[in-house]
Amino acid sequence: MRCCHICKLPGRVMGIRVLRFSLVVILVLLLVAGALTTFLPNVREDKMPTSRREIKSQSKSTLDSFTLIMQTYNRTDLLLRLLNHYQAIPHLHKVIVVWNNVGEKGPEELWNSHGPHPVPVIFKLQTTNRMRNRLQVFPELETSAVLMVDDDMLISAQDLAFAFSVWQQFPDQIVGFVPRKHVLTSSGIYSYGGFELQTPGFGDGDQYSIVLIGASFFNSKYLELFQRQPAAIHALIDETQNCDDIAMNFIIAKHTGKTSGIFVKPVNMGNLEKETSGGHSGMWHRADHFLQRSYCINKLVNIYDGMPLKYSNIMISQFGFPYANHKSKM
Repeated sequence: MRCCHICKLPGRVMGIRVLRFSLVVILVLLLVAGALTTFLPNVREDKMPTSRREIKSQSKSTLDSFTLIMQTYNRTDLLLRLLNHYQAIPHLHKVIVVWNNVGEKGPEELWNSHGPHPVPVIFKLQTTNRMRNRLQVFPELETSAVLMVDDDMLISAQDLAFAFSVWQQFPDQIVGFVPRKHVLTSSGIYSYGGFELQTPGFGDGDQYSIVLIGASFFNSKYLELFQRQPAAIHALIDETQNCDDIAMNFIIAKHTGKTSGIFVKPVNMGNLEKETSGGHSGMWHRADHFLQRSYCINKLVNIYDGMPLKYSNIMISQFGFPYANHKSKM
């Protein structure tokens, strides 16, 4: 038995020596490999992840956010107040101010002197005072969603956040806070108005066929589509200095085959026109404002050779389910 143990001992010693040698070889190989890496090109470890983060961030900023376009004329005091309000709105990517005070310097220097600001504000000085200036394809526009707001309209952050979430579900339509309608009279002539007009054949329920773009979200692709419309459309808007919003409803309804817009009931929205010191009253104060808009509807029907607008009785409220046959004084 002892002989057997003595005979096995040299084998065990040999195995230990082989194991030690193997460990030494592995250690040497690791050191050599580590030394070789010093001769490889210096590639920053965070370069690719950073690039991916930049792409992701840019995608998010343009797809999950919107650009505010506001056209203004002789209301600098209201403009600055509204810019201060809207710059803090969630999901806002950029503000484009369409400055229609031709020949006058914009308030860009004054605005920047009170910076920094949360989002960029770009002042686009115009060479002519035209209503349709706000419907240009601005090179600074990078988002799919446009929020267009009149320069006397104050809309709460909660209303805008909710309406933007609705627009994300219906990106091919206008989603806005002010509905209107057209009505075909017995004489075959169209008339423009609000819920006070009774839609023939609909009973007691309310309907709308137009959502005004001066307090709405819509897809930026429709700005380019507007530019491609017949020259008669642009001439009509220039002639009346009105009706660009009605034209946009015609264009979108004709393009999609759907109702042009979706009405979102605002909770906190107000008009600040009376608070301006500029002395400029809105177009709706004109004696012929509604007559002019009825005129535009009939002209547009002739230009497009038909009426593309469709009625809807859907109102979406952030405090309840969408419902129809609503009563509203909007």
